[in-house]
Amino acid sequence: MSATPDPSRLHHAIMESFVERGVAPTTADLAEALSVSEPEVEAALRALDDAHGVVLHPGSTDIWVAHPFSAAPSAFVVRSTDTTWWAPCAWCALGVAAVVDADVEIVTTLGADGSQATLRVAGGRIAPSDHVVHFSVPMRRAWDNVVYTCSTMLLFASESDVDAWCVRHAIPRGDVQPVERVWALARAWYGNHRAPDWRKWTVDEAREIFGRVGLDGPIWALPEAAERF
Repeated sequence: MSATPDPSRLHHAIMESFVERGVAPTTADLAEALSVSEPEVEAALRALDDAHGVVLHPGSTDIWVAHPFSAAPSAFVVRSTDTTWWAPCAWCALGVAAVVDADVEIVTTLGADGSQATLRVAGGRIAPSDHVVHFSVPMRRAWDNVVYTCSTMLLFASESDVDAWCVRHAIPRGDVQPVERVWALARAWYGNHRAPDWRKWTVDEAREIFGRVGLDGPIWALPEAAERF
């Protein structure tokens, strides 16, 4: 007898597909992996989407984003020796490196309108870099439109480049962090994402992670009332 998969099992199967094959699983893939019916998978995916554990295409149960992975082409390409992934943003690109736990290079375009840049992660460490990451959208508003939020988390050569970019594109200037700190955030945030018993961070847990890696200020403030981030 089949049973609707719980969020942890479903999320684990999604992560395994991305890590091992570099692509999002179909509902048929998930039904086979979890020994349930496709309608049960579709219902579970909609529930996971509602809980911000995955992002589905509008009007569909096809997976668009399962952080830190993107099923659609993006500005961040993460490559190991044998697999290539897309990531929605700079934070997620480093998150992919944390989840796959392999030596990778991350290739992107600075500010999504500049020159190409490469970050390298090897042996669990990020290679020294002067690059910074800009976070424009306050975390308390991140899920208002998470695809837009991710699209603005970009890599830059310097803080002054962020300032000029924000003026040029009329996008609010938020918080700027060195790439080494964002790597620490990615490891703390995504370190459990491949675990079979994964669950969403609570707001309190998210707040603790931000504080632990040295992130504070208005961009990183979270609402008191929310249960999960």
